[in-house]
Amino acid sequence: MKLDLLAIGVHPDDVELSCSGTILNEIKRGKKAGILDLTQGELGTRGTIETRYAEAAKAAEIMGVHVRANLKMRDGFFKNDEEHQMQLIRAIRTWQPEVVLANALTDRHPDHGRAGQLISTACFLSGLAKIETTDENGRPQPKWRPKYILHYLQDWYHEPDLLIDISDVFEQRMEAVKAYTTQFNVEIGGDGPQTYISSPDFLDSVIGRARMMGKRIGVKYAEGFICEKKIGIRNLDALLQVET
Repeated sequence: MKLDLLAIGVHPDDVELSCSGTILNEIKRGKKAGILDLTQGELGTRGTIETRYAEAAKAAEIMGVHVRANLKMRDGFFKNDEEHQMQLIRAIRTWQPEVVLANALTDRHPDHGRAGQLISTACFLSGLAKIETTDENGRPQPKWRPKYILHYLQDWYHEPDLLIDISDVFEQRMEAVKAYTTQFNVEIGGDGPQTYISSPDFLDSVIGRARMMGKRIGVKYAEGFICEKKIGIRNLDALLQVET
């Protein structure tokens, strides 16, 4: 299946926390969108591999994405090397996304930055014809390079290059986030130690970030992205007109 948009996250829940509003926007516009998790989040203090898969499936259902898959890279120990690049190149060539949403290039969690670099590298290499890959049936895959890679903001603040209004889908976005009941609230998630992300304060900060981003462009909620190359438009009608 060819996708218009592929959101890649190193851990299940990265995408929901950072760019699910943008995914929802595009799906409502009739675009095909998918999510690719690089790891199973097996090093997470709370929950298990099984509960993470169940929560990821529930979140995907809430968002209405067309496909969700997991490359099962080793949480915490994957590398930006040929082996992992080739895994990701095969996935990119399978779905041929026009736009990729990717982990932040630097962040509090070292996996985030390493994944951001891995995704950026693999997207470029995927466009080289002399790198040969095959699909699950052994057929050669054509080269494919996404037009844009947009790195979403995670824990650390970075000045965004692009802000997207998600006000109309914000409640649905938060439903997708809260599908990860083992991760984001001790009371909802049951037994387990308190972690950096399990307190109500963490979700408050997620909402606060979206409000702050929205204020920058005169809307209630927004998501921010960093682009490694300049974004161009064909005409002035492509500019979003908002009161600021």
